[in-house]
Amino acid sequence: MIGRLIGIDHGKARIGVALSDAMGIGARELTILICKGEAADFAAIADIAKREAAVGLVVGVPHNPNAPAGLPTQAEIVRDWIVRLRRVVPLPVVEVSEYLTSVEAGALAKQAKRGPREHIDDLAARVILQSYLDALSYGSAKFPPRASKF
Repeated sequence: MIGRLIGIDHGKARIGVALSDAMGIGARELTILICKGEAADFAAIADIAKREAAVGLVVGVPHNPNAPAGLPTQAEIVRDWIVRLRRVVPLPVVEVSEYLTSVEAGALAKQAKRGPREHIDDLAARVILQSYLDALSYGSAKFPPRASKF
């Protein structure tokens, strides 16, 4: 791995953020951003990326095969958000499935003895990022070759 990656769990009210080590082996939760509008949210993500010398973003995309026809799915909403994010943060963005990340993040919250009302968005971002790092190590994913530093 050539540097740190940032994991993102997108939500309407909060954005969970996680960070990998520079070797691309492990992920840890970093913060939860309270959504303040896209411009402010993107600026906060860009600031974190710059401060942490990140080389890319990994964003969880929720897939729901049972979504009703004719309505925008959460996956489409997140993908549209990613398109706008790419215009502001000049780093490669990798989309990964966030299937069952909430369940795994809930288990991590219990292990960490977080209260039942505490938010787990940062843990979900950690799960998203760690699953991508694992896929990289197994050779089933590739990091975009044109990764540019901030």
